[in-house]
Amino acid sequence: EEYFTFPYSKTILMHASPVCVQNNTKGAVIVFSDLTELKRLETIRKDFVANVSHELRTPISSIKGYAETLLDGAIEDKNNAKDFIKIIHDESDRLASLINDILDLSKIESDTFNLKLDKNNLYELADGAINKLRKDSKGKSIDIKNNIDKGLNILSDHNLITQVFLNLISNAIKYSHNNSIINISSIKNENTVKIEIEDSGIGIPQKDLQRIFERFYRVDKARSKDLGGTGLGLSIVKHIIQAHGGEVYVRSVEGQGSTFGFNLPTK
Repeated sequence: EEYFTFPYSKTILMHASPVCVQNNTKGAVIVFSDLTELKRLETIRKDFVANVSHELRTPISSIKGYAETLLDGAIEDKNNAKDFIKIIHDESDRLASLINDILDLSKIESDTFNLKLDKNNLYELADGAINKLRKDSKGKSIDIKNNIDKGLNILSDHNLITQVFLNLISNAIKYSHNNSIINISSIKNENTVKIEIEDSGIGIPQKDLQRIFERFYRVDKARSKDLGGTGLGLSIVKHIIQAHGGEVYVRSVEGQGSTFGFNLPTK
């Protein structure tokens, strides 16, 4: 097995056998097998298991630690006990969100996964997501403008595309400044429709743009965890859009904001 880096990364497995005629070696047969994709999938699996273990350990350790503190007598201290119970509750919510995201991602990637396609109005789906996130946007005085064409209907899975809007709009709110604006727009072409969610928030460094849709990838790990992110939201978005035959993309300038978008086929 050999690993090559030029002209690009590739793993090759080579089997060689001699060709013998009357006990004389006349040559050899060499079979080359390209293991690049298999190795890549093995790496993804290992990284996923390692990341899941790490992400689960953090809230579980916190819950266990505060529960033990309460059992050791802190429950008698009413003021601290209430704070500890709130932390346990918040960490439980974080744990539940992470498990739900893992299950969603696993379901979307499974061979038995089927889209429940129906004609849906994209303006209404976006509007429903905006209303569900109204409390979060009002808390930061953020104005969300839904500029999607009101007559834009497309064959799609209602629940999954709603989840896409929820994830992208929620991210825009989390990483936007107070008293800012989030614009949601649409462009319809002959065979595709493009939806974009644009914010004027903190933006994403150029070096992170290529990896932003990877599982558990976070630009700012500490900030993301403080905001309740699991690191799987954008990966779920990518897989949902790909399941619909579309693509996701991002444009961003650090310190000036980000635009997350996706294309969906209209036929």
